[in-house]
Amino acid sequence: MPQIDQTHDRTLRSWLPSANGHQDFPIQNLPFGVFSPPGGTARAGVAIGDAILDLAAALASGLFEGDARQAAEAASGATLNAFLALGAEPRRRLRARLSELLAVGSAAQREVEPCLHAAADCTLHLPASIGDYTDFYVGIHHATNVGQQFRPDNPLLPNYKHVPIGYHGRASSICPSGTPVRRPSGQSKQPDAIGPGFGATQRLDYELELGVWVGRGNALGEAIPIAEAGAHVAGYCLLNDWSARDIQAWEYQPLGPFLAKNFASTISAWVVTPEALAPFRIAQPPRPGGDPAPLPYLMDLADQREGALDLELEVLLLTPGLRAKGLQAHRLGLSNARHMYWTVAQMIAHHTCNGCNLRPGDLLGTGTISGPDATACGSILEATLGGKNPIVLASGEERRFLQDGDEVILRARGRREGFAPIGFGECRATIVPAS
Repeated sequence: MPQIDQTHDRTLRSWLPSANGHQDFPIQNLPFGVFSPPGGTARAGVAIGDAILDLAAALASGLFEGDARQAAEAASGATLNAFLALGAEPRRRLRARLSELLAVGSAAQREVEPCLHAAADCTLHLPASIGDYTDFYVGIHHATNVGQQFRPDNPLLPNYKHVPIGYHGRASSICPSGTPVRRPSGQSKQPDAIGPGFGATQRLDYELELGVWVGRGNALGEAIPIAEAGAHVAGYCLLNDWSARDIQAWEYQPLGPFLAKNFASTISAWVVTPEALAPFRIAQPPRPGGDPAPLPYLMDLADQREGALDLELEVLLLTPGLRAKGLQAHRLGLSNARHMYWTVAQMIAHHTCNGCNLRPGDLLGTGTISGPDATACGSILEATLGGKNPIVLASGEERRFLQDGDEVILRARGRREGFAPIGFGECRATIVPAS
């Protein structure tokens, strides 16, 4: 597990004023991403306050040595795949060196300053070339809430507490934050209709999830033991796995999600490293009495002690009506990553137990992470009880499901007494009409 070190010191301050007290990117974070400066090509960078450090420019200035240089070289292209593949130690050394370079008193401040770009002037891209995407279903409150709508007497299917359930998603339609999402069309069937019809979804939904970036992969046919699974995680992001619930209800049996989910998924642009999240690791919450113990291949004591994350997860809605009246975005839910029933290590161990090979830059989704009460719903399907109880907004608008022009915003933040809070940057997208 990543250890707490000097880079997490809450008193550490940057010579870049905007980094100090920044809600997402203080010097204690230093996430990696890919950006284009004005008139420039895509390249790797590090978020610091309201700026982005150009890694290739810093490398050319001779600011890195040893493992840190190796990591900077791997991260200086137009994707981070080679950097993600390096593993923890080079990544940790680069992060430590970046912390030195950006801290108050840095002897290299004059060399670093020309490598900075104003983030507001830059375009953010997907941080890696995503070969494969798998979405899990580890938010037990979401699974229970949804199950109660369709199976009130038996909301959780018999396998849920035995196996981390997932499905293979579509990597080609994953978009960076800020990319508009077009309302999808497909087949659906009304309960009282004789047969299905075709058209734009009327029950468009968001899903509040964490994304997990795979670092070092595994060879085809070789499983990743759970005790080693954490070493294969290169970072985290926010993930909105948009869902067309009416299309999903008609198509999902017997093989699960398809067109209802593969039209778009939105992710936040920055890879928040496991090292940055070290202060926010917690013990996996104990299972309720009577729940089965994980099978041995999914059980590791170290993972149970510190394999969960205490991250505040928030979803907000900004509608045309709210914008027109100058009103703030409406909070739809406030949840926490601690509500995951399975850990990330368990997800990886299960994903590979049959010999499936993961590769650097693959993306895993946790599934919707809802909390135990009505204020912590991670989807509008839950928040409105399937559209029965509309959400009333300060603008006078109502929402049962999402409408064209609505913008959904996801945020995440780690908070712990004695440490600087850090965030992920926003994951946001606006819905545009069906073609």
